[in-house]
Amino acid sequence: MAKSKNTYSWNCRTVDCYTSKKEGEETYSDVVYNIHWRYTATSDKVDSEGNPYVATSIGTQSVSTEDIKDFIPFADLTNTKVTEWCETGIGEEQVAKMKEGLDAQIEEKINPTHVTLQVSE
Repeated sequence: MAKSKNTYSWNCRTVDCYTSKKEGEETYSDVVYNIHWRYTATSDKVDSEGNPYVATSIGTQSVSTEDIKDFIPFADLTNTKVTEWCETGIGEEQVAKMKEGLDAQIEEKINPTHVTLQVSE
């Protein structure tokens, strides 16, 4: 049986912000300092009910606010931009490891190597 082909998506829409932060002569509002992320793998294979197999990893990633360059107002932030910050903070190697872990979780769902059973009374 061929291995599952997975697609990956980030949800980095939830962030913690300082209400205001002064740097030099500038005062910035809603400055992101922490990202709550969700990284999801979705299989091209489906279960008996027609639903794709899915695995998700969640976490947080801090964002440095020590030297604000190219500040983006909160209203202009997108999931794509915040995901860039998140992936940069996590690092390419760790993101690759996360993908491998999600792939392994999906493979275990498709071809389980263990089950949990209950014995009768």
